[in-house]
Amino acid sequence: MASVTGPEIERLIQLLAKLPGLGPRSARRAALHLVKKREQILGPLADAMQVARERILVCDSCGNIDTLSPCTLCSDPKRDNSLLIVVEDVADLWALERAGATAGRYHVLGGVLAALDGIGPKDLNLDGLVARVASGGIKEVILALNATVDGQTTAHYITDLLSPYEVIVTKLAHGVPVGGELDYLDEGTLTAAMRQRTAV
Repeated sequence: MASVTGPEIERLIQLLAKLPGLGPRSARRAALHLVKKREQILGPLADAMQVARERILVCDSCGNIDTLSPCTLCSDPKRDNSLLIVVEDVADLWALERAGATAGRYHVLGGVLAALDGIGPKDLNLDGLVARVASGGIKEVILALNATVDGQTTAHYITDLLSPYEVIVTKLAHGVPVGGELDYLDEGTLTAAMRQRTAV
């Protein structure tokens, strides 16, 4: 089938299709919308992306992304230095911050252990985690990792890794979400909820 657009628009569609949640059809719709709204959206978006490309850094301390290093969160004096929350990815850090669930410090691993994908301990920011705990001052490490096999494997590995240090290692509770109905939950979630039940 012959292309109905020039190579510039085709390239835009192909690049948009690489974004999470956008397939070829959604990418075509997004590209068409951007082109139609060239002045209102496409121009400012291109400018914002150029600025992001030039100025966004990975925080040397926690692994967050920001225009500063140390990042805004690491520079905040109001945060609890005794609490360190370990997350898989920056998206998880952002989700916890949106929820306002904690005022602790963060540590981004950059992934989880996944033997089938060839991701081992050397591929994660584990040395930085151990160095932060070893430097002292941290009383609790919260493993805020996904409830997947790889996430749980990583949690066990980190627990063993931190066992020589005087630090409490905890993990997020798993089970029935707030507002969740039992009939709609999968068996794994229900089993986890039963195992981690608490006194009323």
